Parts: sequence; C-alpha cells; structure tokens
Amino acid sequence: MISSATARMADNLTTAMLNQNDLETVREGAPAYLIMIDGLIEGDPENTDLLLAGSKLYFSYTSAFIEDEERAKRLADKSLNYSRTALCIEMPDFCMVLSEKLDIFKEALVNTSSKDLPFIYGYASALASWIQANAEDWSAIAKLPQLTVLFERCVELDENFDNGGAHIFLGVLGTKLPPSFGGKPEKGRAHFERAIEISDGKNLMIYVLMAESYARMVFDQELHDELLQTVLDQPANEPGFTLINTLAKQRAAVLLEESTDFF
Repeated sequence: MISSATARMADNLTTAMLNQNDLETVREGAPAYLIMIDGLIEGDPENTDLLLAGSKLYFSYTSAFIEDEERAKRLADKSLNYSRTALCIEMPDFCMVLSEKLDIFKEALVNTSSKDLPFIYGYASALASWIQANAEDWSAIAKLPQLTVLFERCVELDENFDNGGAHIFLGVLGTKLPPSFGGKPEKGRAHFERAIEISDGKNLMIYVLMAESYARMVFDQELHDELLQTVLDQPANEPGFTLINTLAKQRAAVLLEESTDFF
C-alpha cells in the first residue's frame, strides 16, 4: 500500500508539472520535485512505477529547461539509470541484451509483449534524452539504431501509448538526416502526422517538431509557416499538455520570425 501511494504521489507530481502554464514556476520549482522523487526512490528502490515516474520527471525537466551541457548530461544519466533499473527489474532477460549487437537486441525485442511496453517506452524515452545530451559523443550516436527499433516495437505493441509518443520520436529520428545520408524524411512526416491524429491535435509540440525537423529539411516554407501558425492560434491549456504546449508556442514564435531568413 505504501509503495502504491508513493508511486501515485510521483505520478501526481509529474502531472502537476505537465499541467503548469507558467514556465518560470516550473523552472524554479521542479528541482524540489526532483529531490523529493530521489528520496522516494531511495526508500523504495525496486518500485518500478516510481522509477519510471522519476525517469520521466528528470528527462522532461532536462529537455525543457536545461541549457548547460554538463548539467544536462548529469540529469540525463539519472533519468536513464532510473528507467534502466525499472526495465531490468521487470524484464531481466531483456536487460541482459541491452549492450549486445543490434541483431541480437532485435531478436530479443521480438519476444516482448504489451505488458512490457511501459518499461520499453520509458527506457527508450530516457535513452533519447541521454543521446541528445551526449550528442558530441560517437558512442552515444551509435545507440540511434537501437533507439529506433525500440520505438518501432512500441508502435507495434500499441501505437496509442502515451498519446502516440513513439510516433513523435520516430518522426524526429526519420528527419534527423537528409536522404543522401540515410534519413527518411517522408517516413518521419508520416509518423508526425499519425501522432497528431492520435493526440487529436492537442500536443502542439508535434507541429513545432514537424516544422523544424521536416519542413526545414525539405525546404517547404509554406508547410513550415502553416504548422507554426497553427500552434500560435491554439490555446496552450490542455490537460496533460499545458507545459509542453506553452513551450511549443514560445518556440513556434521564434521559428516563425526566423522563417524568411531561413528560406
């Protein structure tokens, strides 16, 4: 009962942060949440719900607010460690292949099921944040193929999980490189569009990512500006998306202002 209560508390803390529309309140207040969740995990270190909630809180805060590279690396490490611990507790056999070659990793991934999805997705999300924080490290970049197959498996198991979150990540991954270097921008666009459908257009950050990652890569100013204007025209307040929508509107305004210079 105590374990369940602490896990719910962690979930509630994360939800409260995601429903905030004042960025400075979250920026200044979230570190206290991080310390609190560290304390909860310290007291219940094998509570996988708590570990996943802590991982999500860490990478959400890092992605949204941390600009200092060294600090981002430290926080991304914490997020990845929490998610990996949760995965290894619940999926010990799969945990053994995390450092194996891609073909062995993919073979083990095929044997996962829907009950494993929260742990696969939690680990993949934290891994994505960790790779971003360590983007100058080739050993981190080498994890991108593993990251891609993780999110592809999430889509196979349940594409609606986390409001289509795996599609968003795959959209970014597909548009990270131009086609001449192995990128798949049209496939990435399809993932973005599917994520918009699944979230009923409530997650405004998808439009921003699609504009920044896809429209700029294919040099489509009309689509770029249309996507960003959609973000600016929509209200930010939406349960579960308010914080990210507030960030999206801020980012959309900057990108739209830069549009003429870029194109």
